[in-house]
Amino acid sequence: MCSHSLVSHLGMEFVEIGSNFLKAVMPVDDRTRQPFGLLHGGASVALMETVGGAAATSCLDDGSYCLGIEVSASHVHSVRSGTVQGVARPIHIGSTTQVWDVKISDEAGNLVSTGRLTLAVVSSLE
Repeated sequence: MCSHSLVSHLGMEFVEIGSNFLKAVMPVDDRTRQPFGLLHGGASVALMETVGGAAATSCLDDGSYCLGIEVSASHVHSVRSGTVQGVARPIHIGSTTQVWDVKISDEAGNLVSTGRLTLAVVSSLE
């Protein structure tokens, strides 16, 4: 489902699912760094939307989808290389909207970015 998309282009991979979280990793490399050599904030937000959206959609069992309608992010620590991991945890799972907390950390466990993702539950992608 993620091939031929931003997810595969940025090298994101889903690595763990638990009873109340979904985790994905993303490399910090030439695809995800900004011109100063640091992880690009936009790449971090893309990871937030990807892991949060996948987690939200996985909560649905009726063929519906979740689509991001708002994301708020704060970048608190820089990363130059290695990988980062994004972990999404639910704040609200409703029938028309969901809200997820997503934290991104580096390989040493330092918080890199934190965000909140609001998604709409839709029955079709038309």
